[in-house]
Amino acid sequence: MGFYENEEDAFLPLRDVVFKQLREEILYGKLKPGERLMEIALSERLGVSRTPVREGIRLLEKEGLVVMLPRRGAHVASITAKQLEDVLEARRTLETFAVNACCAKINEARFEALKTANSRFAETVSKRDLRAMADSDTEFHNIIIDTAGNEKVKELLVSLKEQIFRYKYEFMKEMDDPTRLVREHEEIIKAIGESRSDKAVELIRMHIDSQHIAIYRKLK
Repeated sequence: MGFYENEEDAFLPLRDVVFKQLREEILYGKLKPGERLMEIALSERLGVSRTPVREGIRLLEKEGLVVMLPRRGAHVASITAKQLEDVLEARRTLETFAVNACCAKINEARFEALKTANSRFAETVSKRDLRAMADSDTEFHNIIIDTAGNEKVKELLVSLKEQIFRYKYEFMKEMDDPTRLVREHEEIIKAIGESRSDKAVELIRMHIDSQHIAIYRKLK
């Protein structure tokens, strides 16, 4: 695949194309936590000048995926216990609110969309396609968030989406039995369909906390 992933990328500023490329490499583990981002090497590999590389790195810093270290330059942000705690606590608070609201607002079309999304997720799990698993799991959760209809909650989760995705990917990478996530989704769907908001909140909290515990153990 060339530098431009699709035709739309060809019309973006080079800074944004570099940003998208490096962000993907960080999220999917090609660029490792703690790895130094050398402007010269990246510009040569991507076939661009150093200016869009520098600008792209600055955008990644704003998303929390890159840190600038004094006299050491740009590095891929490490996953620390404190960052994990902060991000997943925020996610837990926002998504439990969203699933509670979703139970009150769910309709037949959205309910079917949830089941379809989990079927797609189950298919990716059966193939052990890690990248597709992470993407389809995100799709499932986004349906719940969209159905809740609170734009401020959605906006806050969007601001955390890259870091949430990164932790999710790390979690799935280490799972022995990812089919457990399919079953957890099924239980959440059932609770939503029955408008059992207390049960749905409990289930999604456990769903998120299991990721937190697993990644924390890996860090320790």
